[in-house]
Formats: sequence, structure tokens, C-alpha cells
Amino acid sequence: MKNPINITEFLSQHIQGEHGVALNAMLGDVISACKKIAVAIDAGALAGNMGSLASENVQGEVQKALDVISNDIFVEAALQSGLVAGMVSEEVDAPVALAEKTRQHGQYLLMFDPLDGSSNVNVNISVGTIFSILKSPNNQPELADFLQLGTEQICAGYALYGTSTMFVLTTGNGVNGFTLDVKTNEFYLTHPNMRIAAETQEFAINMSNYRFWNEPIQRYIDECLQGEEGDRKKDFNMRWVASMVAEVHRILVRGGVFMYPSDSKSKSGKLRLMYEANPMSFIVEQAGGAATTGLQRILEVKPNGIHARIPVMMGCKKEVERIAAYHQVKSKRK
Repeated sequence: MKNPINITEFLSQHIQGEHGVALNAMLGDVISACKKIAVAIDAGALAGNMGSLASENVQGEVQKALDVISNDIFVEAALQSGLVAGMVSEEVDAPVALAEKTRQHGQYLLMFDPLDGSSNVNVNISVGTIFSILKSPNNQPELADFLQLGTEQICAGYALYGTSTMFVLTTGNGVNGFTLDVKTNEFYLTHPNMRIAAETQEFAINMSNYRFWNEPIQRYIDECLQGEEGDRKKDFNMRWVASMVAEVHRILVRGGVFMYPSDSKSKSGKLRLMYEANPMSFIVEQAGGAATTGLQRILEVKPNGIHARIPVMMGCKKEVERIAAYHQVKSKRK
């Protein structure tokens, strides 16, 4: 690309008004954290960053070395600008208040999954970081202050650590993607105004859970698998990376639908609302797609806890609407 714009210049031009300078400074901290995480991932086994630890996070999941490293990087970065009043991480049980540590008046709440898809790190498959930013009602937030609807997000984004490192974000005015130039250590705009294709023949789901799914999901997948001979009259491809960042990024670039539904094993769903489903739903909707639990728009779900889980179906709007319609039919039968 000729004379690409770097992310700092882009943000200064596109984030102004009420949040302007403050949000730009805070995003600078997030961007810096993602660069450092990319370095830690690249170092891999050479730096002893691979493998699991003898500990579990609040989710009951075995922690990887890079989970903890990435979380520490994010926490340290959030202290730099003094603009974060509190944070929630997948790796930490309770919200972390930062006002006393920063000695400043934080304006924002930061929620993040420092290393999404960390089960992939040992086999060198794409992983990512997801984050969400909310306005804080005060500089010493309590638990209830974090439990805002997804519609209240002022910014959301992710970093993808793959064949190249990318940073994708929205502030409610479209979605833009930036690629890290390792020579200059700068992110440059490479994917302006990302849009999800209106039509698709691709879905992403963990097929090994088929027998546990509810009827609406089985119906949708059965139709896709029937191909040209079925009611859909077209063949579908299936993809599954086991990293939400990688799945959603592929949908932004080439279309498709991503599903992690509730089932008889996980009746509340698997993915976390506050720092996985909400930020990714914000991004997907801003790119022209849709995101649902099957019965409700994800961004309108009231959180009942910082680690609340939720069923997730997102991507191509037409496909998501079809999946939601199947859930509505099932609901009306009850």
C-alpha cells in the first residue's frame, strides 16, 4: 500500500468529541499491550512461554503460560494512562479497581480476554485478544457498574496473532483493520470499512457437539449438510479453529456464520458475555452482520455477572436471522 496511515493518525482523525483525547490515550495502552503479547507469542518455546501451568482460572480452565503472561501485560498497560477506573479479565475472579494504583481519575471500564483460543498456542494456530470499553459512572466502580448492556460499549476490538498480527476495532462508526509492520512496530490501516458479505456458504461450529445441540441448531446444520440436494439448494463449507477471534476475523474478511450455541452439556452457553460475545457482537453488527442468542439480540442481554456465559450465533445477517427464526419456532411450541 502506498503511504498507509498508521493507527495513531487514524484514531486522532476519527475519535473526537466527548471521548476524543482520553479514549485515544487509553487505546494507545491497549495497542501497546497487544504488540507486547505478539512478541511473547512469537518467542514461543524459545522463551519458555508454551505449555500449561498447575493452576486454573476462574472459569475452571487450565491456564497456559501465555494466558498469565498476556493478562499481566494487559494489567500493566492499563495503568499507564490512568484512564481505566476498573477492569475485568477472563483470568481474574473479581473486577480490579485501579483508582488507587493510578492515583488518577479513571473514566473507563476495560473488559478483556487476554488470550482467546489459548488451547491453540502449543500447535502454533492463530490466537487473539478481545477487549471492550465502557464508560465508568465513577472512578471507583463497584460490581454493578460493570454490568452494562452491550449497547453501552463505546469501543470494542480484537488483536489477531496469526500469519501477521492484526488489530481490528470499532467505535460505533464502522470497522477498520490494521496490520502490524514488525520493522517499524506500527499498525497501519490495511482493511478499511470491513463489511460482512450478505450471502455465504460457510459456517463454523464444533461438529463433535452435534448430539448435544438443541433442535434449532441441528435443523440449521442438517440443512447446510444436505447441500444442493436439500432445501437450501447450495453446498456449504465448514470451518472450525477453536478461537473466536480467528473465526470472526474470517467472517469479516470472507463471510460466513459462527455458532457456539447452548446445549445439553452447557445450558447457559460457553462463551462469556462481557468480554467475548459483547465486543464481537458490536464489531459484527458494525460490519453489517448480526449476533443473537437465538432468542435475543446479544447486545441487549442484561449481564447477571462479569463472567456470565451466553449462547452465540453471529455473522452473515441472513443466516443469523434464519437461525433465530428456528429458535422462535421452537420457543412458540412450548
